[in-house]
Amino acid sequence: MRPTSSLGFALFCCLLEMGAAYSSWGFLRGETELWGAQSLGQPHTFSQPSPWAWVDVSQLQAASPLHPVSVGCQEAQVVVTVHRDLFGTGRLVRAADLSLGTAACPAMAQNAAENVVTFVAGLHECGSTLRVTPEALIYSTSLNYSPARAGNPIIIRTSPAAVPIECHYPRRNNVSSHAVQPTWAPFHSTLSSEQKLLFSLRLMSDDWSTERASAVFQLGDVLRVQAGVSAGGHAPLRLFVDSCVATSSPHGGSSPHYAFIDFNGCMVDGRLDDATSTFISPRPRLDVLQFAVDTFKFAGDSSSLLYITCHLKVSPASQAPDPQHKACSFHKPSGLWAPVEGMRAVCSCCETQSCGTARHSPQPLVPTHGRRGRSRRELAQDPTVGEADVMLGPLLVHSHQQHPAGGVPSAGAGRYVGLAAGLAVLLLAALGALAACRARSYPI
Repeated sequence: MRPTSSLGFALFCCLLEMGAAYSSWGFLRGETELWGAQSLGQPHTFSQPSPWAWVDVSQLQAASPLHPVSVGCQEAQVVVTVHRDLFGTGRLVRAADLSLGTAACPAMAQNAAENVVTFVAGLHECGSTLRVTPEALIYSTSLNYSPARAGNPIIIRTSPAAVPIECHYPRRNNVSSHAVQPTWAPFHSTLSSEQKLLFSLRLMSDDWSTERASAVFQLGDVLRVQAGVSAGGHAPLRLFVDSCVATSSPHGGSSPHYAFIDFNGCMVDGRLDDATSTFISPRPRLDVLQFAVDTFKFAGDSSSLLYITCHLKVSPASQAPDPQHKACSFHKPSGLWAPVEGMRAVCSCCETQSCGTARHSPQPLVPTHGRRGRSRRELAQDPTVGEADVMLGPLLVHSHQQHPAGGVPSAGAGRYVGLAAGLAVLLLAALGALAACRARSYPI
């Protein structure tokens, strides 16, 4: 055989081998090993006739190293183990909000020490469906997360999710990327008052060491906000966050709105059952106050934008906190309000919501010369030295369905990739055969 003909024939054989080694089933097998088999400690190959599981976690946040859902496909039943940190945010979901299949079967067991919930169901139970292919019997179901609405009815902190699950039982033999998130620089607001006081609000990183580089959040995240004041040559001052109101537009008096700090420094959001919002204690400095708020969005709002307007004020550092100048968080284990500093009695009005000059929402504001600031309110009598309304936003808070943070391609995606690869292999094979034929037609 001539050298050119041999080369073309070898190329043709090589391409055929590549085509046989790569198929849509091979792509799906790799996907399964990542999210199904490895989580069970049972890697599958083509020679193994045992059943295997496929789990689509694309609705869940895959930032956590643990696999939140693992599936065991047994001879007559499926066993689903779910970690309650379902979205990888450190926030545990309620076991009662989890169910299996269209019949909403409840969990069979719960391990409080390991924070896992276990479902056990027959292959034909809980509304599962059977699909038959030439290669396998495929039983399909789903793990459903349906959070009960709690706390304030106009906001939500997490969204429903469904995790498709499949058990593949081979009939002959076993056949078996992260989404882009929009980002922008966070909007931090500052305001200089007539007394040369520079008030500010800034989004902070998880460890509070630097300013956060993105204003995009997902339900289940935590908003970490740092309020500060620069006093210049002023006497030492103590900063307080009097109130904070979230709106879906930059207009402070717009609707809907939600006051998560109110009554002269009460973190009222932390009083809700589904929230852990709190002031950070101790302060870094007297002129800085930090607080963390569980993310939320307005129910039914398609824009997913939040604007936060906080009323900040300062008093002399030597002035002890009082009911009108305080920073109080609700301590759930004790059921009591606790101040960042000062006597516990200054927080007693947070429970009765009668702290004197309570503010439920900022009044309409008139812009000042500051490009990102808002005007200062009329100064109150002592001990308040200065005060201002400062806005932070826009913040984008999306649900898990809108922008999944990670996951694996669906089975359909695997088939499309396999089909594209197959067409490419056929095209290259045809070119190899054509080269071989031309070599025979024009011998050297």
